[in-house]
Amino acid sequence: MEKPSLPKGTRDFGPQVMARRNHIVDAIRAVFQKYGFQPLETPAMETLATLTGKYGDEGDQLLFRILNSGDFLKNVDLHNVTDARTLAPYISEKGLRYDLTVPFARYVVMNRHDITLPFKRYQVQPVWRADRPQKGRYREFYQCDADVVGTDSLICEAEIILMIKEVMTRLNVADYSIKINHREILNGIAHAIGASGKETELFVAIDKLDKIGEAGVRQELENKGFSTEQCLSLFTILKTPGTNQSKLGSLHTLFKPSQPGQKGVADLQQVFELLTRYRQDDAHVEFDLALARGLSYYTGCIFEVKINGVAIGSVSGGGRYDNLTQAFGSKEKLSGVGISFGIDRLYDALDELNLFPKSARAVATVLVCHVDETSLRYGLGVLSQLRSVNIASEIFPETAKLKKQLDFANNKKIPYALVIGPDEIKSGILALKNLESGQQENLPLDAIIKKLIP
Repeated sequence: MEKPSLPKGTRDFGPQVMARRNHIVDAIRAVFQKYGFQPLETPAMETLATLTGKYGDEGDQLLFRILNSGDFLKNVDLHNVTDARTLAPYISEKGLRYDLTVPFARYVVMNRHDITLPFKRYQVQPVWRADRPQKGRYREFYQCDADVVGTDSLICEAEIILMIKEVMTRLNVADYSIKINHREILNGIAHAIGASGKETELFVAIDKLDKIGEAGVRQELENKGFSTEQCLSLFTILKTPGTNQSKLGSLHTLFKPSQPGQKGVADLQQVFELLTRYRQDDAHVEFDLALARGLSYYTGCIFEVKINGVAIGSVSGGGRYDNLTQAFGSKEKLSGVGISFGIDRLYDALDELNLFPKSARAVATVLVCHVDETSLRYGLGVLSQLRSVNIASEIFPETAKLKKQLDFANNKKIPYALVIGPDEIKSGILALKNLESGQQENLPLDAIIKKLIP
């Protein structure tokens, strides 16, 4: 008999892991709701027409296609099939969602008359990518998205930065970077180095800078027809030194001949100005000229978040998209902007930095223990009183030696044991044992409740 196994790039999540994942999701969800975002869910599968052509060629190659089920080939004359590609429409017309943004855009177009613009939604669901599994990269993983559609206001970009900061604070992450750039600044760079019309090749290469380094990017660009002088000019611009404001000032001068470049600079200047209006500064925010974001649908500000000091890559990313709803036949141009947190990467980063609090555990606070059948029945009443005030608690469900019950609590890492015997029933004074410190207190139930109540 074959041993059970998991598909590569997927994982089981046990109770302790799930408690920590819920800690992350709860923090993100609380921030999203605080900023006025509403919950939404979309199906795991979408039509291929919905998914393809939205992520660029590389993204399309990573789509998981779903085989049609049933007698889908009954009307196909297989003897006349000369190319397997002609079977594609019969074999697969659906795919697992690659991200949450494209399904959201599809939802907006289909429900345009039922939603109020600007529409703010958040979504916490798994996505799938046929990528090569490695540390921090999975084939099935969860995303936490928040998007606003139906407004061009850069207040949305400023609030994305504020939300990222608040999520990091709630997760107790102190050392992180919010990288920000603008697609029009990248267009301005293309114009400045004489590469207008070759923006896509340029963006794709720059997006690989962290993975293959400057030499690798130069080689890729030269293979695509960029000259040595163009590559030299490119990296001179990308390495523009100084603060966020001084970098923008340098580009303002460089981009005078480029209208797109000027718009990108003006937008980022306004975003930084809005942060001051919110009585915030640009701490943790880095204007990174080399930030490209590979997804082809971005048209404005783009974001990427990295936690410093860990091996994991970016834990969040997003940006402004102006044309996504039009890809679904909408005549109305609805601009949107959003951010996505990768729960799996956040988990790995927090685990590496040992930042999960003790409260992030999937166990009861107290185990009610008993020494005989009478104390077991008495314990059921105690258990009800504990639960009535929302103290997570359980009772050992059968009579057993006290040591076995305490071992059960220790193995599950339940922090407290409440021991009941004949003397405790008679006096009403119960024994509360802290299983982490070993300290025991004898207290009436109301005092115990006061001590344990969350």
